[in-house]
Amino acid sequence: MKICLIDTSIFLEILNVPSKSQEHEKTLEDLKSHVEAGCNLFLPMATIIETGNHIAQNGNSAVRREMATRFVKMIKATLANEAPWSPTSTVSIDTMESWLDQFPDYAMRDKTPKKEEGTSFGDLIIIKDWEKFCKQNPHSEVFIWSKDSDLQALHQNKES
Repeated sequence: MKICLIDTSIFLEILNVPSKSQEHEKTLEDLKSHVEAGCNLFLPMATIIETGNHIAQNGNSAVRREMATRFVKMIKATLANEAPWSPTSTVSIDTMESWLDQFPDYAMRDKTPKKEEGTSFGDLIIIKDWEKFCKQNPHSEVFIWSKDSDLQALHQNKES
């Protein structure tokens, strides 16, 4: 079984967000390939929030409205199980507090190849989702579909 967590960089491509999307068609082809291969796709809550933030900060008001409307439609389809992916579950207060306690250390980790940029809180949440799926599915391939090389490197690839 393959489990794929969709990062913000990919969701921005799927939605074709202006100034954030350079490979929309290729990403849609890759999405189709993942679906046809029977990959279980998941949309982390961090991806949803980060994507909404990018849309709100992008373009003139007409573009923002159009993208926000497309985004809402896609997320509602996700919540209604009408999308090719499912949302990850929400987390408990205790879990969020644990992640917050870990965040200062993650913020200090230099991203590859960028120096002077640490791991964002959104990426930390996606990493924690990945760790949870790996633990729950130790014999499955679990990976993060991302343009970010640090997130791409997190790939559990075990034969079942």
